This record gives sequence, structure tokens and C-alpha cells, in this order.
Amino acid sequence: MDTKLYVGNLSYDTTEDGLRAKFAEAGTVVAVEMIKDRDTGRMKGFAFVTMTNQEEAENAIKMLNGKMLDNREIKVNIARPREERPRRSYNNRRW
Repeated sequence: MDTKLYVGNLSYDTTEDGLRAKFAEAGTVVAVEMIKDRDTGRMKGFAFVTMTNQEEAENAIKMLNGKMLDNREIKVNIARPREERPRRSYNNRRW
């Protein structure tokens, strides 16, 4: 079963291909999702990498957590499920 990893503290210079190549050293990478600001399109400094299974994901954490990538010490851990946040409503806002 695929396991999703959170990768934080990424350099703005990090590319999807570079991240994929680094994690491929630990196992099979299913997907890389670079998170970007929806207004500017600029990377936010974190990403999600999906590995083939739990064992490869744990191997990636051991190999890469705290290691340097593009001159930044990256953080790697198992991704938590996304929390549902209430949608903003601008209809009742008082100015």
C-alpha cells in the first residue's frame, strides 16, 4: 500500500525531478507533489512524496530526514491526514 511522506524545509530552488531522484535512492517513488501558492505559483517550501510501501517510506525517513538537499536541511516524516478547515465566508463580514 502506498505511503505518503511530508517533506519540509525545502529550498525554493528544489525541483520535482530533484526531489524524485533523491527519494528514489530509498525506494520506488509513486508520486511527487510540490505545494505551491495558488496566487503566485511560487513553491511554499514543502512537498509530499508517495512511496510504494511502508517499508520504503520508513527507509526514506531514515536516509533523508535531517540531510541536506539544495543547501537546506530537510525534514521527512509520515504525512498526517489533511484536516478539514471551515470554508471562509465573506458575505457576513463587517467592514
